[in-house]
Amino acid sequence: MMIAASLVFIMHLGFACVESGLTQSKNTVNILFKNTLIPCIGLLTYALCGFNLMYPGFADGDSQFWFKFSGFGVTTDAAGVTSAYNVGYTYWTDFLFQAMFAATAATIVSGAVAERVKLSTFMVFSIIFVAVCYPIAGSWKWGNGWLNRLETPFYDFAGSTLVHSVGGWGALAGVLLLGPRLGKYTKDGKIKPILGHSMPLATIGVFLLWLGWFGFNGGSVLSADPALVSLSLVTTCLAAAAGGVAAALASVVFLKKPDLSMALNGILAGLVGITAGADQMGPTTSIYIGAIAGVLVVMAVLFFDKIKLDDPVGAISVHLVCGIWGTLAVGIFGAKAGMPQLMSQLKGIAAYGVFTFVFAFVLFLILKIVMGLRVSPEEESEGLDIGEHGNVAYPNFQSH
Repeated sequence: MMIAASLVFIMHLGFACVESGLTQSKNTVNILFKNTLIPCIGLLTYALCGFNLMYPGFADGDSQFWFKFSGFGVTTDAAGVTSAYNVGYTYWTDFLFQAMFAATAATIVSGAVAERVKLSTFMVFSIIFVAVCYPIAGSWKWGNGWLNRLETPFYDFAGSTLVHSVGGWGALAGVLLLGPRLGKYTKDGKIKPILGHSMPLATIGVFLLWLGWFGFNGGSVLSADPALVSLSLVTTCLAAAAGGVAAALASVVFLKKPDLSMALNGILAGLVGITAGADQMGPTTSIYIGAIAGVLVVMAVLFFDKIKLDDPVGAISVHLVCGIWGTLAVGIFGAKAGMPQLMSQLKGIAAYGVFTFVFAFVLFLILKIVMGLRVSPEEESEGLDIGEHGNVAYPNFQSH
């Protein structure tokens, strides 16, 4: 579990590389700063209140099992660190592993609002989103809340919805309120691509995320059970591979050329898609799930561009669209497939969608009124590195 937590931790470096690689060089310091601070904020807020909001100890007799808070801070009772756990899986193990997940949800939002969001506003959003929204949503399933108590319990093994869609809904709210980057869409409605500055960096990031997913899904077994851990890792890898191949082929069909960024997002799409049911699927089924996610992500990127929702890294397409698909897949394929399960999955998707989107939208809206949401057009043109940080990522390669 400690190794799994470390692998999830390294995903933050993966997100930092993907986001900075797929955006313009003039915003690199800004993106790296956000991705540096988010895991720090995530760990601290999860220790302060998040863990006890998400795992409040709902008893079977609790009537109010949609919200409960069991106090500030992380402490154990007098019986010691393994009380209510076991020698192999302590309270501290549980906290650390879950804290790594918490920080991931805010990182997803970061990529979608990149290159035009005010740093101070985004940091305040991240603190509240990770401290309040994510843990309450997580408690509904993983904390034994109401979604875990349905007649057929909602199922989300490692967080296609609880982590990825929650981050995706937050990202969608931010993009809607921010508007597109300058120059992304011309006056006559044409889409003008704003290319990322470093495809090597983006590629490194995707492979780091793939590596981190061994901990994300493998660790979600919550034990060293050889059969379940190994099955989860096999299905995870096959889905990622199928997603990459399917997205690459789809990019040839839709864009007439094999597109690297689509193939990279296809791998991530496959990973997000299998996350809800990695322990419930067979190898062949996981390939289907990953391949469908790979095609979906390409179509979603093109669709969001068409309706002028500017998402520089494709975060909404990867995490929201494929998170929903992966959650539905549990009711369609694998050991839990069936209409009762599918209906429970739909209830969970709807509940998380409404709660998270409304929470994030209202929070962004309040921050927009109080602090302002977007940098000035001059600052955006010059780059957020200079405007927000007085620094540049590549001082020897500036245009003169």
